[in-house]
Amino acid sequence: MDQAKAYFSHQAAGVPGTVAGLVHAQERYGKLSLKEVIQPAIDLAKKGFNTPLALHMSLSARAERLAKNEEAKRIYLQGGDAAPSPGTLFQQADLARTLTRIREKGADGFYTGETAALIAGDMAANDGLITQEDLANYRVLERPPVRGTFRDFEIVSAAPPSSGGIHVLQMLNILEPYPLESYGHNSAAYLHRVIESMKLAYADRSRYLGDPDQTVIPIEALISKDYAAERRELIAANQAKTPDEIGPGNPVPYESPDTTHYSVADADGNVVANTYTLNFSFGSHIVVPGTGMLLNNEMDDFAAKAGAANAYGLVQGEANTIAPGRRPLSSMTPTLVFKDGQPWLAAGSPGGSLIITTVLQTLLNAMVFDMNIATAVAAPRVHNQWRPDRTLIEPGISADTQRLLEEWGHQLSPTRRTIGRSNSLMIDEGWIQGFADMRRPGGHVATE
Repeated sequence: MDQAKAYFSHQAAGVPGTVAGLVHAQERYGKLSLKEVIQPAIDLAKKGFNTPLALHMSLSARAERLAKNEEAKRIYLQGGDAAPSPGTLFQQADLARTLTRIREKGADGFYTGETAALIAGDMAANDGLITQEDLANYRVLERPPVRGTFRDFEIVSAAPPSSGGIHVLQMLNILEPYPLESYGHNSAAYLHRVIESMKLAYADRSRYLGDPDQTVIPIEALISKDYAAERRELIAANQAKTPDEIGPGNPVPYESPDTTHYSVADADGNVVANTYTLNFSFGSHIVVPGTGMLLNNEMDDFAAKAGAANAYGLVQGEANTIAPGRRPLSSMTPTLVFKDGQPWLAAGSPGGSLIITTVLQTLLNAMVFDMNIATAVAAPRVHNQWRPDRTLIEPGISADTQRLLEEWGHQLSPTRRTIGRSNSLMIDEGWIQGFADMRRPGGHVATE
């Protein structure tokens, strides 16, 4: 499949799951009715709002691609070729009608009836893959999270088909015995071990992770302390390993049977970390006429060919190849940390393949170096995903540290590109502290 078709066509879209997931969460865990929680979104779409600078910037960056789809151009560029100016009234009447059908009929208001017919009709007219039957058959699966420990903390994170929870736990297990505090935060000795743990985890991701309903994933083995000890033996003190020297491990002996993130805590002690995505910013950049809804391009989260890299450079294996009814692997890593048995930290991030390492470093900053949530989120980050053989490094890592890492064989790639955007919160002595990552505009902290 060529790049345009893989990223920006109707064939790039998988069956949307966000509506079903959010309605399921509201029905099972919510206090307010669906009508109450969805009405503010309907009002915003119908009455409109003044275009904020962050939305203007985001639309400007994608204007050329959005303009290629007439419906996306009409709604998001207001019929022109450029993003609406900051302060311009931004209305989405079609989206308001789509949300109203969900308000009245719940998930059925999206997966059956008028909305489903509009989606299926647009698919049929443009060689898309999704039918009304596909939409009607979509089901929410609520899976138990993955759990582990790091020193005195308990970590709870997303289970497959998200890869994030497994690999955050795996990297924490690998790093746990090291005297990280004595190395110093973001020192060469510290970052060397963090980067090497990233390589080991992403190598395993390439082989073992996929839809757990259609492939056997050795979850308990991958997150075991014993397996981490085995993988840790591959880390040399002052020498980086190349991707060819680090392959997927063999956990079988231990086996048993662009994106949005927000973190929320309430007065009753409930905490939520939620990550959801269309894949790219604006997904496929295609709007289904009559719905106001952007199509995702989540099919790229599958491996079109085992061993080939996707849009984020991630190499994926047979466990994540395209098949009917299969759910694609993701990097989403909504994570909760418990201290003394109580919720202490909620974290997550957008960023494709950058998500997992962003969350890892946010957690390490708080758990190891005792940073408050703002400092833990704001500190400079690095990223390595095994292949390609390079480590992205944000501004703020000292020149001496970079020089040492390069002497030890690390291929550094200094970048002005932000590594993730961790919108996180911490509960400390009864105080809820939230911080919106300032790496990109548009994040907010709100209290009631």
